[in-house]
Amino acid sequence: MTIRNLDALFRPRSVALVGATRRPLSVGATVLDNLMAGGFTGPVYLVNPKYATLAGVPCYPSIGALPAPPDLAILCTPAATIPGLVAALGAIGTRAAIVLSAGFEGPADSAAGAMRQAVLDAARPYLLRVLGPNCLGLIAPGVRLNASFAPGAAIAGTLAFATQSGALATAVLDWAKSRQIGFSHFISLGDSADVDVADVLDYLARDSATRAILLYIEAVRNGARFMSAARAAARSKPVLIIKAGRSAQAARAAASHTGALAGTDGVYDAAIRRAGMLRIDTTEALFDAVEMLARLQGVRGARLAILTNGGGAGVMAIDALADGGGTLASLFDQTLARLDEVLPATWPRANPIDIIGDAPVRRYQEAHAILCDAPEVDAVLMIHAPTAIVPAAEIAAALVSAQSGRKPLMTAWLGGETVQQARQLCQRAGLPTFETPEQAVRAFLQACEYYANQQLLMRTPPADDTSRPADKVLARGIVAAALSGGRKMLMEPEAKAVLAAYGIPVVPTETAHSVDDAVHKAAGLGYPVALKILSPDITHKSTAGGVALGLADAAGVRSAGHDMLARIRQDLPEARLDGFTIQPMVSHSDSFELIAGVATDRVFGPVLLFGHGGVDTEHIRDTAVALPPLDALLARDLISRTRVGRLLQGWRGHPGIDREQLLDVLVQLSRMVCDIPEIVELDVNPLLASPHGVIALDARIAVAVPSGAEPRLSIQPYPEALEERITCNGRSYVIRPVRPSDEASYQAYFRQLTAEDVHARYYCAFREPDHDQLARLTQIDYAREMVFIVTSTDPSGQGAMLGEVRAVADPDNAQAEFGIAVRSDCHGQGLGKLLLDKMVRYARSRGTGALVGSTLRHNAAMLALARRCGFTVKAVLGEDCVSLHLALV
Repeated sequence: MTIRNLDALFRPRSVALVGATRRPLSVGATVLDNLMAGGFTGPVYLVNPKYATLAGVPCYPSIGALPAPPDLAILCTPAATIPGLVAALGAIGTRAAIVLSAGFEGPADSAAGAMRQAVLDAARPYLLRVLGPNCLGLIAPGVRLNASFAPGAAIAGTLAFATQSGALATAVLDWAKSRQIGFSHFISLGDSADVDVADVLDYLARDSATRAILLYIEAVRNGARFMSAARAAARSKPVLIIKAGRSAQAARAAASHTGALAGTDGVYDAAIRRAGMLRIDTTEALFDAVEMLARLQGVRGARLAILTNGGGAGVMAIDALADGGGTLASLFDQTLARLDEVLPATWPRANPIDIIGDAPVRRYQEAHAILCDAPEVDAVLMIHAPTAIVPAAEIAAALVSAQSGRKPLMTAWLGGETVQQARQLCQRAGLPTFETPEQAVRAFLQACEYYANQQLLMRTPPADDTSRPADKVLARGIVAAALSGGRKMLMEPEAKAVLAAYGIPVVPTETAHSVDDAVHKAAGLGYPVALKILSPDITHKSTAGGVALGLADAAGVRSAGHDMLARIRQDLPEARLDGFTIQPMVSHSDSFELIAGVATDRVFGPVLLFGHGGVDTEHIRDTAVALPPLDALLARDLISRTRVGRLLQGWRGHPGIDREQLLDVLVQLSRMVCDIPEIVELDVNPLLASPHGVIALDARIAVAVPSGAEPRLSIQPYPEALEERITCNGRSYVIRPVRPSDEASYQAYFRQLTAEDVHARYYCAFREPDHDQLARLTQIDYAREMVFIVTSTDPSGQGAMLGEVRAVADPDNAQAEFGIAVRSDCHGQGLGKLLLDKMVRYARSRGTGALVGSTLRHNAAMLALARRCGFTVKAVLGEDCVSLHLALV
């Protein structure tokens, strides 16, 4: 992950076009026309030995003949020439190249794949960045750069669009121009041999000219890089994504129900949701989303009021809202009373608010103002069908002038020519405008989903959300023993022992090596019992006829055991049979059979699954997936995304299950998969849940030796190994990474800081941080940021927070910017030195190039601390602060 030299790609000072030509309809001619028409203000160099000049610009015979190295080169020559051209450009100092040429598609071991690798090998020694190959190019209206062969230019604006599809790029560009929507960047990624989605997200997240980001992706190659960049970008600005490929064929064959149910597309859904982005399903919906993102601001709830001059249009909107799972605002009595004062007596006194077809402009204004005042309304949709009484443009002008911004307002102008001026007035005023009620409702629901995802990104876990101790040594030993024995699947008793090591309740299970032994063990457990075959070669025991339930006595066990052996020996003669497992039958009234498990996605790594369990789980397909690590709030969200999850709360006299224990099981499964990298698939099915508790009736775990080539988890979990107990001046402290559950501790910590200390650390006046600010301080991406806090007691988080040091690395890891503060009443106790030394050791272990920071000139204590820790202190000319620098490599 790197943004190195991307400034040369997106904001070049000079550009070269290699392969420029005047041949009609060629890529080289189209790019030349676009480049000239765009009005790029820097030097433009053309390279083609066939011409002396093109479009009045000198044309050079080779790269070596250029008078100066261009920041950016655009290459539209045959694929075979590209590696040599990239090497020549790198040698003269060019920092970025756009490869428009095709011919690089194919696997790594193909001729095309070898050529693609040759391009990267040519660029690497010079740190030259490559966009493409096989891309449309890019447009950066802010610097008047059109380095593409798109049919036309983009309007300047604040949306950035990046796509892996050239065809979709041209469609979005054309549509946006018709709606006067502008772009800060318009980027065709092509095959993403070098510059990929994660790099672009990192760059755009830092770009002040970009207010929102739109993505179209077909595949992600590195889930961890993508998630880290996406989460960082989504915290700073809205990110919308359309992901192609929802087909069922994407689900791979798997040894477990969980693997089959998770599915590739479901994992992408989980990743997008966890990153705080919004997924768009179709190209049509993407256009609506662009309108929503560009114009609909301030959505903070899902309760929609519909204001219309026709009942039928309102019904259409209600249907769309219901189909999308939206909420129609229920109007309070006081709101209805106020509407009664301004609407005809015949209005239906309900939402939708039908103000009747003869409504004058004033009626629209007054009804809209009342809805803006209504606390039970989060947003308003105004639907207008054209009438001969009042021109639509007059209504639009009145709404535009009256719009105060208190509540989001959307408009849907039904019809064509008669409402065109009204649409244009609303568009120019920045009001989201749609042609149908369905489009408007869909955009509103997208805005609501985006807001919910952002809330999930900024959620506050419970303060006591710390896992209880687990017997990791026991669990890891069981897994290691299986792998050393050449097995890829744990036996059922082993799998249950691993679950029990993490505190997950499991049904008592005995192992029997013969039918007679099974009868003996069953008597000890007490009837009725369940009998299951024990075999390393049989994964789904029910399918193989290896499960007998509700056996009431010894005769039943004996008969079932003999029948089971005979059937399996006939149907699966190669299967190794090691005996049986016996367990008491566990059943409760008001219980549910659930499934909880783990699968490993080839892009995003381990994912957790929850849903409706039992033998029919793959047919019912009521499941949801989430990326680990999970806390209780994320586990609750996972449950809520299933149909069975709604039933677990209880209904019509049926009590709800023990929800807290179910949440704990999911959190412990998440912890297990983070702790034990050898687990590749895990099924707990059925997981029986009732008001009396939760218990695992069956379990299977698939294991493998981890490759270690890439980060296994897409989201780095809490780095427990970095916790440290330290004694300083006779006092004991704990220094540990920050947790999301530390929000309350941070709030108390800020209350103990003086205004002077706040200004010295944060360069701002003292005020108590709100939830969003505290969430940003405590919910960090450990892959690119680290915060160590010092507490007065143990690492459970219960001790008082006394200080913090924070370092945020740039995507290149070339340097990390740090800041440090100690509670005002704890100065002089050596805590600052402890914290800064800890951060220096950590940054050095990650290979960070340098720690940098700044402090006020008069902050003598910080200056002394920095010098003691080896930092170089340098005054910044003309400013009231000094820079701090410590080289680490």
